[in-house]
Amino acid sequence: MTRINWLRSLFATSTTWQTIRAFKSDSLGQRSALFGLSLACLSCLVSTSIADQANAQRPIVPGTGMEIIGVADDFEDPTWQYIPNNPKSTEDIDDNQRGPMGKSTNGRWYEGVKRGHPDIVQRVPTPPGGIPGSKGALLLRSKFTGIPGRASGTMHQDDFICNVQYRLKRRIDISEVPSVTTRVFLPPVAEWENRSGPHFGFRLALETTAMIEQEVGIFRRKVEELGNEIYWPGMFIEFESKDQTKRADDYAYLRIRSNKNGGDFRGPQITTTGWWTLGLSCTPDGMVHYYASPGVDDLTEDDYITSQFPYSYQAERMRTFFYNVCSADDGQRWSTSFIVDDPKVYVLRPKGGLKTAGRTTRTNR
Repeated sequence: MTRINWLRSLFATSTTWQTIRAFKSDSLGQRSALFGLSLACLSCLVSTSIADQANAQRPIVPGTGMEIIGVADDFEDPTWQYIPNNPKSTEDIDDNQRGPMGKSTNGRWYEGVKRGHPDIVQRVPTPPGGIPGSKGALLLRSKFTGIPGRASGTMHQDDFICNVQYRLKRRIDISEVPSVTTRVFLPPVAEWENRSGPHFGFRLALETTAMIEQEVGIFRRKVEELGNEIYWPGMFIEFESKDQTKRADDYAYLRIRSNKNGGDFRGPQITTTGWWTLGLSCTPDGMVHYYASPGVDDLTEDDYITSQFPYSYQAERMRTFFYNVCSADDGQRWSTSFIVDDPKVYVLRPKGGLKTAGRTTRTNR
């Protein structure tokens, strides 16, 4: 075995190999490749213990297996429409759900009760360089990410949730080895909201059994008991505006949520705008695996970022996936105009009557 392959094997669950080829100069600015690589690797190494590496299963490339029929979307239907049923929900801010919730007419997307949907959910022509043959994609954008029409001046986020769990009438067991892929179009940097911080997220909704705080009895006494815990690992597109950092260039990277302590950490630098492919997968050991690559080609092992047990949880079931749209919520600036296309959900070992498309599409080398 060559030295490089030995190193890749050793750090298979913690090291950010994508960063090696991602850290280079472009329109987003320049950073030292050595500094970027060291920072990313250090973050991953700190967040994943030697025991995690020893017990982890081999990462699964997102998109491995068979696509589940009837969930996700390709936005090719010219009559695609989203009914917002505004004002949107802001349960996380003021406990106001403001039903009825927004939903797409094809039944595949719905408004998140906790944070509401983006202000603009619109089918648009696929930007250049997208998936060959794609005519439609989805624009997600917001100005008021907090309470509708009431600027807070504090960054908030909206959710746009894929209707996986309810269309399947069940959750996906982690033993089925689920994964999700999506394409995301990043506009030119000059068109980004001029704000440092998270701009966009791609995340899973997972469940596990954990000690959680519950209220019991007529006096609502709080106790910790074993229960069903929902958590939301994923990736954020993070931007550092040169106007705020006072550096010579703007800078962007993928921020990973999360390590075993629940802390986010830096992933690879985003060195080019345009189309990117993002992917998340889960293996039967409950671990989450993160992948990303510029362009719209299917993900491969070379696009691997890291593997984690977020919050020290071992995933047992997958509910769905969703997107986050973030803005300053200052009533002035719109969020960055991200466009998504062709999100898909896959399983490697389907069970329970799942309808899937075709045979296994990919296997790890």
